[in-house]
Amino acid sequence: MRPQFSPGKTRTIWLTAWTIWLFDYVTKTWALSNFSSDPQPVIGTLLQFTLLKNSGAAFSLASGFTLIFSLLAVAVIATIVRYAARITSRGWLTCAGLLLGGVLGNLTDRIFREPGFFLGHVIDWIQIPNWPIFNIADIAISTAALLAFIQTMRSVPPITQVQ
Repeated sequence: MRPQFSPGKTRTIWLTAWTIWLFDYVTKTWALSNFSSDPQPVIGTLLQFTLLKNSGAAFSLASGFTLIFSLLAVAVIATIVRYAARITSRGWLTCAGLLLGGVLGNLTDRIFREPGFFLGHVIDWIQIPNWPIFNIADIAISTAALLAFIQTMRSVPPITQVQ
């Protein structure tokens, strides 16, 4: 049994990932040029832009493990690239693209930003009440997790076998 394969479908992963990565990069560059650690209200306290250089994971947890997060990101990217051509479900293709784009966005920061290679701080800049400051890559990763949960609850397999 072989999975049903359509080269056109895998474009979903690459187009989604490229779009997320580019939008994340551009907005982080914009945030670095325009914001500081002082909150700048956009919609009162409902939405503020606050620059944060995050060396940890989500919610600024485990800030001493930046290298481990960088290596984990490389492993996630390698896994998606390896299995991308086998995915036949449109939902799972979108999920993989969102995850790939988000992970690439934050990994780009970890590789190229201070304090150094694979140790750089991720740029976060979007602030809403009662939630840690985040960025576009974080939104993509969270959306991918939600989409993966929905696909799993609906019993949608990532790969459909053809008999």
